[in-house]
Amino acid sequence: MLGVAAFLLACPATAQDGRAPVKEKPKVAANKAPDSASTDKAPNIETRRFCANVAPSIAEARIAWQTKQLSDLDAQVKQRLADLNQAEASVQDWVAKRDAMLKSASDDLVAIYAKMQPETAAAQIAAMDDQMAAAILRNLKAGVAGAILNEMEAERASKLAIVLSGATGVGRKS
Repeated sequence: MLGVAAFLLACPATAQDGRAPVKEKPKVAANKAPDSASTDKAPNIETRRFCANVAPSIAEARIAWQTKQLSDLDAQVKQRLADLNQAEASVQDWVAKRDAMLKSASDDLVAIYAKMQPETAAAQIAAMDDQMAAAILRNLKAGVAGAILNEMEAERASKLAIVLSGATGVGRKS
C-alpha cells in the first residue's frame, strides 16, 4: 500500500487509455543558470525508472480492485434478484388468496341471491367490489343475473358487464 502511494506521488499521471497527459512546459526562472537543468534530469530519470518498474504491479492492483468491485456488484445484483423473486412469490400467494376469495361465492351464496327479489339483490351486489359482484353474477342463471343487472344503475351494470365479459378496457371509448 505504501508502494502505491509512493508511485502515485512520484510518477507522472497516465490517462485510462495509457497515454501520458500533456505536460506543461516548465517555467524557466530568470535567476536560474542554464547548468541547473542538467542536475534536474538525474532525479527525473530515476523517477521514470521507478515508474516503469512499478507500473505493472500498479496495473495488477487496479485490475484486482476492479475485479473486486465487479464481484461486489454481482453479489448486489444476485441479492436484488433473490429479493425480487421473494416479492414475486409473495404476490403470487396474494393472487392465489384473491382467487380463492373470488371463488368463495359459493353455491350457497349464489342460491341466496338467486332467491332474492332482483331489486334487493341489485342493491346489495351494487355495493360490492367489482370482482366479488362479477363472481356472484357469473354463477347465477342468466335470467336471474339479467334481472339483477336490469335493476342496477346503468353505469354500475355496464361496469359489471365489462368485468363479466373479461374485457380489459383496451379499445373502449370513454
